[in-house]
Amino acid sequence: MKLIEGFDSNYRYILVAARRARQLQSGAPPVVTTNSRKPCRIAQDEIRAGKVKWEIPETRSAAQEAAETLDQAFGHDA
Repeated sequence: MKLIEGFDSNYRYILVAARRARQLQSGAPPVVTTNSRKPCRIAQDEIRAGKVKWEIPETRSAAQEAAETLDQAFGHDA
């Protein structure tokens, strides 16, 4: 399957679309004009139009978190 432009994986696209669809189901107004009434389709239309912004959160490994915790506990600068 071809990647959607602006996404690093199809899985991330599905996650973003699903989260936006949940927002629409909860009452958020659509930010694009569309003929669809289905939240999933509206979310996809919004993404295609570039109206949905997303970012990949910074992830740290357990080892990095443990090292930072130890540094803080012993008074070392991280």
